[in-house]
Amino acid sequence: MKYLNTVFLAIFAILIGCSTPRPEGETEAEVVFKEAQSLVEEGRYLLATEKLNTLRSKYPYSFYATHAELLLADVQFKQENYTEAAASYILFRDFHPKHEKSDYVLWKIAESFYNQLPETFDRDLSSANEAIKYYKELVRVFPRSEYIQNSNEKIEKCKQMLQDKEQYIADFYYKTEEWGAARYRYLDILNTFRDPKIVEHAAVRVLQTSAKLTDKNGCGNYYKIYQSRLDESGRERLSKAYQACSEL
Repeated sequence: MKYLNTVFLAIFAILIGCSTPRPEGETEAEVVFKEAQSLVEEGRYLLATEKLNTLRSKYPYSFYATHAELLLADVQFKQENYTEAAASYILFRDFHPKHEKSDYVLWKIAESFYNQLPETFDRDLSSANEAIKYYKELVRVFPRSEYIQNSNEKIEKCKQMLQDKEQYIADFYYKTEEWGAARYRYLDILNTFRDPKIVEHAAVRVLQTSAKLTDKNGCGNYYKIYQSRLDESGRERLSKAYQACSEL
């Protein structure tokens, strides 16, 4: 009985859908596109996708074929299929580099990657680098776009997660006494980030690991290079770390 009820409801839904009057349009492609738009607004993404794919296959040279491509990407984004959405927006941009909605497309690419960020920094952060790249391009290429709002804040969030992860890895190597690997990571942090707190931490650890590696020359060179990047308290900590090198 439950099965019959399900079938009846499905048939009823189909009949209701068929009875909905079709929108007006000068061409069949326009009508199909408007139908897809309505379905998207109603949250009926599967049916909308079918309509848009039909439009693209039957009317590939229609004015609305390009609009269908972009709306398909939007549907993927709305369904939270962010990996697929990013790929679709990038493909659209490659084929339509001068489209009137280029700023919107670039913003959506950035948003697609940003929405793939994990909750914690100890997981894969490749999407953070991609989000930063596209947000920066959006701000640079379209400085007056309505879509750049909050872009800088999201860039900073991505950078913070990347910074936290790099420090976590470097500190792990330091705690496990993998001095060479730790120094390499701290040097990379110093070449990549500008935050005063992590710069001080990394600079001190570079000298400490150099001492552990009995690299007196490296210790001296690093001391000269990094002391100018630190404030007074940071230079004091760096000087204490350098004393261990002078005893080698």
